[in-house]
Amino acid sequence: MKRTDLDGVLPLLAVVEHGSFRAAASALGVTPSAVSQAVKLLEERIGVPLLTRTTRSVGLTQAGRVFVDRVRPALAEVSDTLASIREFGERPSGLLRINAPRIAYPVIFEPVLPAFLEAYPDVEVEVFLDDGLADIVRDGFDAGIRLGRMVAPDMIARALTSPSRMVVCASPAYLVRHGTPETPDDLAHHRCINFRRPTQKTIYNWRFVERGEDRHVPVHGSVTVNDPNAKIHAALAGLGLAYEVGPIVQPHLDRGDLVQVLEGHLPDIPGFHIYYPGRAQIMLKLRVFIDFAAAALRTSQT
Repeated sequence: MKRTDLDGVLPLLAVVEHGSFRAAASALGVTPSAVSQAVKLLEERIGVPLLTRTTRSVGLTQAGRVFVDRVRPALAEVSDTLASIREFGERPSGLLRINAPRIAYPVIFEPVLPAFLEAYPDVEVEVFLDDGLADIVRDGFDAGIRLGRMVAPDMIARALTSPSRMVVCASPAYLVRHGTPETPDDLAHHRCINFRRPTQKTIYNWRFVERGEDRHVPVHGSVTVNDPNAKIHAALAGLGLAYEVGPIVQPHLDRGDLVQVLEGHLPDIPGFHIYYPGRAQIMLKLRVFIDFAAAALRTSQT
């Protein structure tokens, strides 16, 4: 392809966008005759007319419509690529706003933020903890973090953590006093720490898997909370059994502060994903955070 093959393409697109040679010339900062001549030479090289011209209007021929429909997205892709490449010479900076549920903070942000902020001191991170399904575009967030199944289909998503499993656990002292449940049915005779969903305001029924089928079990106890951290603290205090995402309680299981029960009855869950609007170009500050977090969390899980 010769350089001259592309001459006239931008003037043509400007005419189509603005509706006249004069308006296109004004947008491009040249004369109307220069725009007209560029488009004419393009048509001569291609061998077919691309525009229909009258004294009152300018329109696309059938060939012109096909040409514009093919060329316009290609040039947009080139423009996005050039912008992305330019960023290699830039330093990530500015405010990065991320919406995430409370349970994501100890799993994602605690292990990642210290090293990330040291590596990128010009980036400021705002973590907005929200257990609802926020509209990140409307609310001005650069990205959101949710478990995989909760990510909207019109978003671009990237996994940050591996799939895990739900956990039922209690303090050793609780199990000494009340015994260890062997099946989900045994929970009817135990104190369980209930969780009220912050958005729906309903009590969460614990989900189990039996013979390949999901089973939702309502549980009872003396304590109900609406915060995952409060749930874990209540379990540590011996107030009952807790139902939680595995990585959240794993440090307590490793130390022996909590003991896992009902291991063969619990469902797998997807990992945490970071998501952002499905646009071609991603901001540099967000791209470096995603790459840094994914690498750091992958290392910590191996």
